[in-house]
Amino acid sequence: MATALATMMSLPAVTLAPHASPVDELARLAASIGEAGPRLLMKRDDLLSFGLGGNKVRKLQTVIAEARAAGADTLITSGGLQSNHCRVTAAAGAALGFRVVLVLNAAGTPPSPPTANTRLDHLFGAELRIVGSRDERASMLEQVANELRAEGRRPFVVPIGASTPTGALGFARGVAELAAAGVRPDVIVHASSSGGTQAGLIAGCRLLGLGARVIGVSADESSADLSAIVRGLLGGIAERLGARPASIGADEDLQVDDGFVGGGYGVPTAESTEALELTARREGILLDPVYTAKAMAGLIARLRAGVFPKHETVLFWHTGGQVAFFQ
Repeated sequence: MATALATMMSLPAVTLAPHASPVDELARLAASIGEAGPRLLMKRDDLLSFGLGGNKVRKLQTVIAEARAAGADTLITSGGLQSNHCRVTAAAGAALGFRVVLVLNAAGTPPSPPTANTRLDHLFGAELRIVGSRDERASMLEQVANELRAEGRRPFVVPIGASTPTGALGFARGVAELAAAGVRPDVIVHASSSGGTQAGLIAGCRLLGLGARVIGVSADESSADLSAIVRGLLGGIAERLGARPASIGADEDLQVDDGFVGGGYGVPTAESTEALELTARREGILLDPVYTAKAMAGLIARLRAGVFPKHETVLFWHTGGQVAFFQ
């Protein structure tokens, strides 16, 4: 275990956000839900000091180190038109001297002028290729990579969400911030989509000796599909660290809740809208309508149902994305 932890902490990384994100107490939100509930905290990765923050910053610090080690000069990645991952990749390219090409899918004609994350993509200097659907992204990524190689450039394709074992380990290192601050939650609730954040949290908690139960609230995928993705990433993390899978939580029952997806990715629900408004009006904290509002809806439903004993500490890991509120 100690060797695996040392390997994780020494993993090559570029520096994008050198400062730990704060942990805030959500006393007014907790009181508005019920006096008999647990202590409620929030890990503020929305305040990471780079590119308007979010969980993708942690993952890209390790994934871009791989790109640099491979001699790449261009980063290519893909996502939806308002992808947080693409926005942070564009910012990282600007800060680290990489050319960035983003393949974004949009239904219909994109807004003109661009809004929210897409506006920031342009501001950070990324080149955008727009396709009509998710299914078209892979072929366009391949086309762009081939074009760049023909120009004599060295492209590196960053998978969606930077959710690779290396990216998940970048996020796992964020758990060390909790341990260093003496914060030891009994439960961690977060938004889960491409799986890297949840895999990183599980591995990080086990390697650092935190016994927290990690609950991922899906933004889009079914519980079965997302659980399979997370389990695959955990297997890759164990291999990367030379560790037994059981030592990083790969043999545990995964907690993935797909009960708050509603109409699908990016489609608000009554519960997520309430969660977004309640958090803003009780704590002055902005969630985003795609990921964190649905995750907070899952947490609020559990608090109202009395799922967590009063003596426990529940931490909501804010994974950012609030730029999407302004699209």
